Amino acid sequence: MSLDHDGNIVKHQTPTRDAFLGGRLVIAQPAKGFRAGLDSVLLGASVRRDAGALLDLGAGAGTAALVALSHAPALTATLADDDPEILALAAENIAANGFAGRAATLRVDIAGSAAPRRAAGLAANAYATVIANPPFFGAGQGTASPDIRRAAARHMPAAALDQWVRAAVSAATADGEIVFIIPATSLGAILAAFELRLGAIAILPVASRPGEPANRILIRGVKQSRAPLSLLATRPIHGPAGHGFAPEIEAVLRGEGRFDWKKP
Repeated sequence: MSLDHDGNIVKHQTPTRDAFLGGRLVIAQPAKGFRAGLDSVLLGASVRRDAGALLDLGAGAGTAALVALSHAPALTATLADDDPEILALAAENIAANGFAGRAATLRVDIAGSAAPRRAAGLAANAYATVIANPPFFGAGQGTASPDIRRAAARHMPAAALDQWVRAAVSAATADGEIVFIIPATSLGAILAAFELRLGAIAILPVASRPGEPANRILIRGVKQSRAPLSLLATRPIHGPAGHGFAPEIEAVLRGEGRFDWKKP
């Protein structure tokens, strides 16, 4: 859906169909607005659990969850979002990629209170893994998009990030893992939210090139763990020069590799 100049009149758009994991996945997603890309693949490839139930909060068209499912045949997934049109695309992607028996969509307000989430069907203490790529600018940060769905996917009040973490922890099993991908500028806020509720926190910085500052962060925590925090080595997306991907990232993008949270 895209905004037609001024007013509240909107029009439907034909989705694009984009290949991921070297063509193993084909994802229908809006031609305009928020579109899955590198972050969604990195998030899906960061899931460590090979079995159990996976919850993708703010799943959008479902790319991250479907990447995780493609790596682990014993995983099942719930793709949660509050946008019915994007959830319709997610349902299409589940079926088109052969995951109809392993995944389903759920409409829920992630940043809302617990009772409406439960009423919508989001169970507590039920998911071995919870992943999220939350809206990455606080209110007033970045450039607001005129597309209302892209704006919602990119911007949220700063306090809502803590609510997303709270929702993730509530949904996770007693030893569940929770993984978020965020801009590096949001590390302080996400770390504070994780440290209140999780242990075994691991921070995996991602940079564009070797030697450059990290521009995004993958962060993982475990519910009811008391293990200490660890800071992993920064992973570069590209080599020192050119547009090619670093070998580890190339393997992830082709569906041949996953992130190892035990790797220093």
